[in-house]
Amino acid sequence: MCSSTAAEPDMVVKNRLVGLLLWQSILSSLIFLVFTTMIATWRSPTAVFISFFSFHLSQLLFPVSLSTVLSPQPKFRRSLLVLLAAAAVSGFASAVSFYGANGRVGFKGFTSGLFYAFFYIYKRRWVLQFPIIQRPPFFSFKMGIPSAITRALKLSAAAYLFSALLLVFLPHHFNTDLKLGNSFAQHIISYAVIFSMFLCWELTHHLHQVLHTKRFVFAPPKGSAAAETNPSEPLLVALEESSPTSLLKYLAYLDLCMVCENNADYWRRAAFFEETGETYKRVAAVCLRPLEQLASKLVQGLEGSPDDKAYRISDQLQSSTNPRLNSKCYELLNNFQLYSWSARAIASLTAHSHNEDRFGVAQLSGSNAAVISTLIACLLAVETLMGKKSSLQPSHNSMGPFGIKLATFNTGRRDVGTGKRRDDPLYSKAYAMADVLRTSIYCIVSAFHHEMLTSAKAGLLEKDWITSGKPPFGTREFLLQKLHLFLDFQAS
Repeated sequence: MCSSTAAEPDMVVKNRLVGLLLWQSILSSLIFLVFTTMIATWRSPTAVFISFFSFHLSQLLFPVSLSTVLSPQPKFRRSLLVLLAAAAVSGFASAVSFYGANGRVGFKGFTSGLFYAFFYIYKRRWVLQFPIIQRPPFFSFKMGIPSAITRALKLSAAAYLFSALLLVFLPHHFNTDLKLGNSFAQHIISYAVIFSMFLCWELTHHLHQVLHTKRFVFAPPKGSAAAETNPSEPLLVALEESSPTSLLKYLAYLDLCMVCENNADYWRRAAFFEETGETYKRVAAVCLRPLEQLASKLVQGLEGSPDDKAYRISDQLQSSTNPRLNSKCYELLNNFQLYSWSARAIASLTAHSHNEDRFGVAQLSGSNAAVISTLIACLLAVETLMGKKSSLQPSHNSMGPFGIKLATFNTGRRDVGTGKRRDDPLYSKAYAMADVLRTSIYCIVSAFHHEMLTSAKAGLLEKDWITSGKPPFGTREFLLQKLHLFLDFQAS
């Protein structure tokens, strides 16, 4: 975990890249020394030094190119083509550095590099996966070494066979010349060259994941003058001014989520509830904005109004002949991590405001109603995407144990067709998003349960906890019915 002063966040990505190159150099040096000791001991010290230097240069090419394509969002970019070229050149140079000026081995290194790059892009491994539990970098890296070795073994075997098949299409005179010194030992050595190269790349990839997804603390050191006056400004600047797809913004949302959920940084969370209320409003705005955008874009993606066309939309979703709709909505939910952090952060902050908000800024600013309305609207949009039907019920619904009118949604026929989509990646992502939203709403309802029950008995629940404006999805009546279900702990 790293900390920052107000001026440091802009340098966090660059500093991590420099640290990655240093660690990658150490790892590649160890792999090169092990390989030369076990297999290439017959080479002279001068040749080993030249090979070592050229191998380092070739291995630096891959992490530098990888740093240009790594992103928290799985969107295909033209820079991925640079990764293809860099992997091919790096593979050729690494193979030649290991084995010497041998055309056959160089060709295998070139084709193996292309093979690895195509596999890397096909599996979308350039997408940064933030871990659920933040561990120290050393332990996170150590836990990924066995899987990196296993994957390198499998990929090197496949790449070796792929490159061997391509050798058949070489010109006859070139291919014949390459086979003059062919032997079983040379096959073993060439496979070891490819494995060593892939192992370096796998460890480099794992290093990228560990270092770039490590939490960064956007706050001045505790006890400093900045910490006493305005400790939230570095975090808010990163949230508000950084690019929407940048790694810096994702790190800022991760830091905000951990501050809101955990008590380790209580002094930072307490600063959100400062007397003027401006800081709390800014925090609420940056958390609600992604969720509002998700709900509004889902409305556009579903191509209809959720107010009176819920059944038509659900029938459209249950149809398996609408790949354009699925593709559009799947692209929206690719940003699941950011939506999850936003929902969890604002829900935890709202729940903690029940006991920690000394000045009542959350209630007086109207943020509580905005938070509940946005979370429920977003949940309704995601449930509609899943094919779950809901309809507005009359006011004479059954009474709950506290005298509350329970609005039970009409969910008839909701599983017809939905079961066919259980294995759909879109359904899985929507299910995960709905679970996060539902848990976030329950977090707030549990903290303010007594106050909500009192408002419901007095007929003021809609006035106190639902915004007066039009929600991003659905109507105020839909939101109120859903809130009643949460109050009775029946929302599912």
